[in-house]
Amino acid sequence: MADVVVGQTQLLVSFMCEPVCAGASIFPSKKVRFPSSICNFFGSRAGLKTTTMASTLPQAHAHAHAQMDMNLHLGKIRKWWDKGLQTNMKVITSAEDLADSLLNAGDKLVVVDFFSPGCGGCKALHPKICQFAEANPTVSFLQVNYEDHKSMCYSLNVHVLPFFRFYRGAHGRMCSFSCTNATIKKFKDAMAKHNTDRCSLGPAKGLEEKELLALSANKDLNFTYIPNNPLDKEHHQQEQQQLHSLPYPSFPLQTSPPTNEPKSYFTTSWR
Repeated sequence: MADVVVGQTQLLVSFMCEPVCAGASIFPSKKVRFPSSICNFFGSRAGLKTTTMASTLPQAHAHAHAQMDMNLHLGKIRKWWDKGLQTNMKVITSAEDLADSLLNAGDKLVVVDFFSPGCGGCKALHPKICQFAEANPTVSFLQVNYEDHKSMCYSLNVHVLPFFRFYRGAHGRMCSFSCTNATIKKFKDAMAKHNTDRCSLGPAKGLEEKELLALSANKDLNFTYIPNNPLDKEHHQQEQQQLHSLPYPSFPLQTSPPTNEPKSYFTTSWR
């Protein structure tokens, strides 16, 4: 810890001759200065270079605090799909949440938005979807994150991203399509066509029968559905078991910026 000039024996004596104060810490928080000289075994004065010593423990604590502050800062960074969300935009948490949200929407128009965090087209289109939600407060927008609900999207036959489905009242699904910024006119036309004043005769239909059966047959989902005809359910479960024996499709992530919007679609590929 100190640079001794005279020899190894004098280094041992330098630590033996220096008193230790009661209550002193082994790792002092302040810098400690050694005396410039000290006596050796033979009574002569041995010269020492004056050095400073700082404990490594406070440095480790400071590094840990800095790392913690950085992690907290990164945690506060909002993800792009969380930015600009309006009060009429809801993040779907499960298959049951999706089905219940559609049934409880009544006669309102519901837009289901399927997206993925790694989809460049989804990221580019997200601000405009938020603008549509702000301009149409009576429309309900449901956000489905593909990365969090791969199995559910597979059962709902979602094979391209970004993907949208429009539902309304007793009519159920009105339309479904995929679009990007370059083809945003599809979304505008669908909003203008289906967001009109109308009254459905009957309760909201929500998901189609085959979609509900597919979700209930998916063993990865905690979803229960009792159809009107039990024989149809048994037949459908057999078909779904054959389908789910195959690996789930995966969406290749886009590595380049979405400069050419029509090419920013996600398509499925088999593992």
